[in-house]
Amino acid sequence: MTMVVGLTGGIGSGKSTVADLFARYHIDIIDADIIAREVVEPGTPGLQAIVDKLGSDILLTDGTLDRAKLRQAIFNDSTLKHWLNNLLHPLIREKMQAEIRQARSPYCLLVIPLMVENNLQAMAHRLLVVDVEEDVQIARTRQRDQVDAAHVRKILAAQATRQERLEAADDVITNNGGSTELEAAVSALHQQYLPLSRQYA
Repeated sequence: MTMVVGLTGGIGSGKSTVADLFARYHIDIIDADIIAREVVEPGTPGLQAIVDKLGSDILLTDGTLDRAKLRQAIFNDSTLKHWLNNLLHPLIREKMQAEIRQARSPYCLLVIPLMVENNLQAMAHRLLVVDVEEDVQIARTRQRDQVDAAHVRKILAAQATRQERLEAADDVITNNGGSTELEAAVSALHQQYLPLSRQYA
């Protein structure tokens, strides 16, 4: 069994950057966002179930899912959102577990943005939280997504608070600074995780 380190953090905290730094050490990265896209690719039972429910209008001309149209549909219909979550969450969880079983590095990183919100930290042996000041989150997200501060605050309000995430954390990386500090923090944790991972080998 491979040790699983859960990686989470609020929007704009730098989770992807942290995951990329761990990948430099040849650590297997299992990313829930990537898996969420894979379970609705053409030919999957997930996409077929969505088409059966909503009709082929939910597809783009190339046969892939029209995500914008789906987002609009669930935004206007909470029962549809509930149905979609019930369909996709088990498929995503099953694929994450399969990838954990296939992991070959001393430990693997399980990246789930809403890990604390969806109470998925039980899937990991340790929880690593990327923590950042709220004003930094807002500035980074505005720059990345070209949205206004009010939009970002609305997203933040729907996520777990910093306090809730920090209370759940085993390890914390503070990402208010630059890349040098971040690289040093990841390096230190990697050195800490290697001996820990031997307990699960």
